[in-house]
Amino acid sequence: VGKSNELAYNAALAMAEPGAPGFNPLFLHGTTGLGKTHLMHAIGNAYLAHHPSARVAYLSAEKFMVEFMAAMRAKDTISFKQRLRSVDLLMIDDVQFIAGKESTQEEFFHTMNEIIGAGKRLVITADRSPQNLEGIQERILSRMAWGLVADINPADYELRLNILHAKVAALGNRVAVPDDVIEFLARKITANVRELEGALNRVTAFALLVNKPVSLEFTRETLADLLRAHEKKLTIDEIQRKVADYYGLKVADLLSERRAREVARPRQIAMYLAKKMTPRSLPEIGRRFGKRDHTTVMHAVKRVEQLRADDREIDSDVATLTRLLDG
Repeated sequence: VGKSNELAYNAALAMAEPGAPGFNPLFLHGTTGLGKTHLMHAIGNAYLAHHPSARVAYLSAEKFMVEFMAAMRAKDTISFKQRLRSVDLLMIDDVQFIAGKESTQEEFFHTMNEIIGAGKRLVITADRSPQNLEGIQERILSRMAWGLVADINPADYELRLNILHAKVAALGNRVAVPDDVIEFLARKITANVRELEGALNRVTAFALLVNKPVSLEFTRETLADLLRAHEKKLTIDEIQRKVADYYGLKVADLLSERRAREVARPRQIAMYLAKKMTPRSLPEIGRRFGKRDHTTVMHAVKRVEQLRADDREIDSDVATLTRLLDG
């Protein structure tokens, strides 16, 4: 649980616990891979733990449509209606799939009304909020928004890190994953949790197959194609702005001729980061730092590398800035 999914998590708890929830239905929305289906199954399992004899139904909106159409063809819609409307907790996943399907939407609307009207619980998910769903009848949108609408946003760095630590702990002694690899994955794989877990699974599975230890270099090689897809096009301007902000300076200070230590050291770090994190050449980096010579950039890179080995504070500053620029 993190800031990105806290509301959805607490709403899911309320929907699963004994006693009438303060809202009905619960509408969860977010892009793919953020945990909507995961939360639905958690609600169903927790609700059954509290009410072992309860009837719980989970199905995708697509399956709802397919089964309803099959019931219509068989002229047996009554059994379809009774099966779903008699449950204590109904969960419909990815409701956007019934957009434009008028007969399915008609049945879905009446099912919603029956469930809510009988005081039973309804959970619905979609890839966007009710207001942004197109091709869905207005009365259905109004009904879905009548309860609690909770969004699930992409996990932030801290949550991605916690998820990876939990997944690594679950591996036990099968394979060791160093902290720098976990931090690297948390910084680089930001699209969704499913992809993040997939990246970890790919690295650990390959390490076991080839009998090699997991390292940062091994991870980069194993995930080369995935990392290229996620690669952020970082610019020297961005590096200069971030370094200047971090040290309480102006970008103009980094480009100036000032040689005072409080300016010269951040300038060297910015040059070092520009060399390490962009494909720009030494002469180009030099030009972007007040038309300096490429040998000045070379000196800055070597100096920062030396300082990182000898000065814990400098090493921490560079690591923090790298994370900020990666994120």
